[in-house]
Amino acid sequence: MVIGVKETLKGLKGRDFLTLADYTREEIEELIDFAQRLKANHKIGKPDPLLQGKTLGMIFEKSSTRTRVSFEVGMYQLGGNGIFLSSNDLQIGRGETIADTAQVLSGYLDGIMIRTFSQTDVEELANKASIPVINGLTDVYHPCQVLADLLTIKEIKGQLQGVKIAYIGDGNNMAHSLMLGGSMLGMDVAIASPKGYQPDEEIVTEASKRADQSDASLLITDDAREAVQQADIIYTDVWASMGQEAEQAKREVAFADFQVNRELMQLAKNEGNFMHCLPAHRGEEVTAEVMDGLQSVVFQQAENRLHAQKALLAALMSD
Repeated sequence: MVIGVKETLKGLKGRDFLTLADYTREEIEELIDFAQRLKANHKIGKPDPLLQGKTLGMIFEKSSTRTRVSFEVGMYQLGGNGIFLSSNDLQIGRGETIADTAQVLSGYLDGIMIRTFSQTDVEELANKASIPVINGLTDVYHPCQVLADLLTIKEIKGQLQGVKIAYIGDGNNMAHSLMLGGSMLGMDVAIASPKGYQPDEEIVTEASKRADQSDASLLITDDAREAVQQADIIYTDVWASMGQEAEQAKREVAFADFQVNRELMQLAKNEGNFMHCLPAHRGEEVTAEVMDGLQSVVFQQAENRLHAQKALLAALMSD
């Protein structure tokens, strides 16, 4: 049976999705449940044309594989259309203001997804646009990835409350959004990063408050072995993200003790799983043995970008 519009999340219609902290625990849980239902229908070939006639503009200042394909295919499967817009395709690349761009695109589109560097730019775009704006990634947050991650963890563990996730690596946008999302949903979160590369203190404070509210725990450490003790999920990301290529050699030295390998995985629970937001650099932040091993769920996780984003798009943009 096609999921009806009544079953989409009416309370989210017209909202922006800039960071997980803007949503309640209940809203995130509802999005995850909705994604599971959409995925189940997709697997048996039943359509959910919830966005028929709707168009999403997708602005990319940072290139992408998973973000572009999942949003574009997601819109198609929901009966709508996605338009790819690089910064070179827009006048914003030639000096048009974000505010002007937001107002112009609001007259053409039903929603905007933007993948860029500055969180402030995304917030300004959302402030000036009259249609929903989705943060596809900034240097500070990656909420769409974590929505898919939470969906994946619920699939493989059956729950989120009480599950321990250990993130090993740079205290970047992934660490920030995992801290917030995990803490909100009652997960015990451990972040292990080298000194000088740890997460933003303000975001740590916010995540700590969310952990207190959900009866969870939050650990920030510079010891990867401490973080992974009895972890259900071990998660990592590249050592040098897009725009940090000049720091690659320096970061390889700083992160030498933060590789996820067989020895580190053995400190986690026996049934612990490995996750990575991709792209992965085998031999750097993770060994090929772990990446391609039986405990790895990275490709299930990658597929779930599609289903999580379909839920988000339908919730924000359906009639």
